[in-house]
This record gives sequence, C-alpha cells and structure tokens, in this order.
Amino acid sequence: MMLQKISRLLIITAELTLLAACTVGPDYVKPSAEVPVAYKEMADWKKAQPQDNIIKGRWWEIFKDDQLNALEEQVNISNQNIAVAEAQFRQAQALVREARAGYFPTGTAGASATRSRGASNFNGQQAVSTVSNFSLPADVSWEPDVWGRIRRTVEAAKANAQASAADLEAARLSLQSALAQDYFQLRTLDAQKHLLDATVSDYQKSLDLTKGLYAQGVASRADVLQAETQLKTTAAQAIDVGVQRAQMEHAIALLAGKPASDFSMPVSPLAALPPDIPVGVPSELLERRPDIAAAERLMVAANAQIGVAEAAFYPNITLSASGGFQSSDISKWLTWPSRFWSIGSAISETVFDAGLRRAMTDQARAAYDASVASYRQTVLTGFQEVEDNLAALRILEQEAGAEDEAVKAARESVAVVTNQYKAGTVSYLNVIVAQSAELTDENTAVNILGRRMSASVLLIEAMGGGWNNAEDK
Repeated sequence: MMLQKISRLLIITAELTLLAACTVGPDYVKPSAEVPVAYKEMADWKKAQPQDNIIKGRWWEIFKDDQLNALEEQVNISNQNIAVAEAQFRQAQALVREARAGYFPTGTAGASATRSRGASNFNGQQAVSTVSNFSLPADVSWEPDVWGRIRRTVEAAKANAQASAADLEAARLSLQSALAQDYFQLRTLDAQKHLLDATVSDYQKSLDLTKGLYAQGVASRADVLQAETQLKTTAAQAIDVGVQRAQMEHAIALLAGKPASDFSMPVSPLAALPPDIPVGVPSELLERRPDIAAAERLMVAANAQIGVAEAAFYPNITLSASGGFQSSDISKWLTWPSRFWSIGSAISETVFDAGLRRAMTDQARAAYDASVASYRQTVLTGFQEVEDNLAALRILEQEAGAEDEAVKAARESVAVVTNQYKAGTVSYLNVIVAQSAELTDENTAVNILGRRMSASVLLIEAMGGGWNNAEDK
C-alpha cells in the first residue's frame, strides 16, 4: 500500500517536472541603443603607435611613472570604498545561492518527549491517568517550480550579482582615475612651485640691479620699490602653492587608504607629455565600460522580475511527506511497529486579492522600462565623455603649441626690455610688465600640461580603463 502511494507521488512529480518547462514572463532580449559609426573627434586624432585596439590591465602603466604605478596598486589593496563594493558583490553572490535553494525540498527533523496527567469526573467517579509520548518525526516538503517563479528569481539574482561585479569594477576604475588625476595635479603644483621659485630668484637679481642703478643715481627710488613689491608678491605666491599641494597630498593618501599624517610624496615637477591613447571604435564602448555593463545586467534582472510577478497568477503546488517513530513506551520507541508516515500534496490558488498581483506585475513592467531608459542614457553619457575628452586633448594640444610660442616671445621681450632699462631708454615699469607677462605665460603652459594629463586619464576612464565585459563573462 505504501509503495503504491509512493509510486503515485513519483508519477505526479514527473508530470509536474514536464510542466516546469512552462516558465511565465518574457524572455530577455537586449534592447537596442544608439551607437555612432565613428567618434566625431577621431578625424584629427593621432593614432597610437604601435596599433593596439584597447588598453588592457593596468592602464596607468601607459604613463610610465613608477610612483604612480605603486600608488595605483595601493588603491586595490587599501581603499575602503573598494572594500565596500567588494562586500556588496559577495552579498549579491550569496543572494544567488539563496535563490537557488528554492529548487530543492526542505527537510526538518526533531525529537520530543512529553509526559502528561489528565483527570476526569463522570457520575461522581474521578479517573486519573498519566500518559507518556515519545516522538521522532522527519518532514519533507517541496514546491515544484511549475511556473518558473524560482527560475526567474535565480535569473534576477544572477543578473544582480553580475551588475554588482560591474559596479565593483566601476568603483575601482573611478578611484584609480581620481588618484591619477590628483597625482598629476600634485605634479603640476610642483612645477608651478619650481617656476615661482626660479622667478623669485630672477626678480631678486632685478632688484639688485635696480638698487645698483639707484646708487649710481640712474634709477629712482620708485623703481626700487616696484622691484621689491614684485619680488615679495611672487614669493607669497610660491608659498601659497604649498597649501594646495598639502591638500592634494592628503587626497592621494585617502585614495591609497593611508592616514594623511603618515603619508608624504617627494617634490617632482610635472615634465612628461600625455601618451598616445588607443581609442578603438564606438561599438567597443558597450563592452569596455563597467557602468554600461551594470546597467545592462539590471535590465536582465528587471525583466526576470516580471516573470516572478506573473507566476503569482498561477496555483501553488506543494508536495509533502513525513515519517518517524512514535510511542508511549520509551522501550518500544524506535521499534518497527511504532513507525508512522504520511504522504500528501496540496494546491492553492488566490481567488481575490483586490488587484494586488496585477499591480505588482505593472510595477515590475514599469521598473523594466525604467531600466531600459537608464541603460540607454548610460550609453549616451559614455559616448559624450569620450567625445569630451578627445576634444579636450585635441584642443589643449593646439593651445600648448601656441602657448609655447608665447613663452618664447615673452622671454625674448624680457631680455630686450631689461637691456633697454640698463641703457636708460625705458622705465622700470616696462620691465615689470614684460616680466609679469612672462610669468603668466609660463604658468599657463604648466597648467595646460596638467590639464592634458588629466584629460588623458579621463579619456581612459571614459573608455572603461583596462576592463572588458566580454572577458569577464
């Protein structure tokens, strides 16, 4: 008799397994996104040599700076924001395992022993009885995934985990980029300090010259005061750079996961030029940027949630079985005659919920539509950022060339006007004007170089750094 019931249960299970091929909800189809054929700014872009399609791995090594390389490695090891993103990724992986557990039966086991006393009073006669009960039950229940609710839940969890992995890479890339930008900004400040210190030295020589001419009666006291004012003002500017440098050094320490009090960087003026960066074609950007990959995976998760919501419209089917030993005599507790068992199934369907399931389905579809729009916006933003920094590098390179010519002209002007002042043909005001123009042009040239380096970093970040979604799948 028991074997017959088990056989029937197996037949039912097989039928439900065949029905399980029916997974409700739409299957995911990746929505289209507008992708340009070529970058507009690539028309005048200098191709990288040798020809590489993409930057791989440690993208910062393209700058060939050992100290930058060492700092970037510290970001991966010590930055706490990356640690947060990594923990969130592990949490998402655990949720996948949690969802997969729904595929399998749930089993429980336990043991109990009770002793109770009861009394009854019937026709004036009182009876007292004491009863012992020893039980060792085991229960198994299973809800077959007939309509694909669990499969859709697992699909959503896996997609969320993949999105979390991409978010981790996006956080890592953002922090690596921020460190590189701060590093080159610090080196730019070192170059500015070096320029101002050299200028202070030159202005001291001009002051000494003016004092000598004043002693000879050739220059006026006003010329000496003007030279002193110019010298002290420039010296104050050189000191002020120290405030910005200290703050930038502290920012680098934070990104590297180091206490600002224990971190310092040696002075090293920025001198390197931006490297040639391989850009590739626009279609590669969809695989290169982790934020685009995360947005695409979130669409998968949102699409799967539609199936989860629609599965609520179908009946819930549960199979259960229990068995064990039960006796009032502990000596006969675990004997064969004390066994008990039961096998059963249940089906239930919600007949009225005041539109709850319909609302949940509409909510899931709206969430999916929002994820599609977010994905397309992320793609558009990616192309904008690439174009922005391609344009910045192209224009800044032209500006750097023009500024270099301005610096050369300013230096020649200072030399000519200084000789004229020594000869007494012009006033010292002309010298001050020429020297101020020279300092402004040289400082502008330093800033342009720093902006070019930052734009190079931003371009690499816009292209996804050294990450590739195709390799990560």
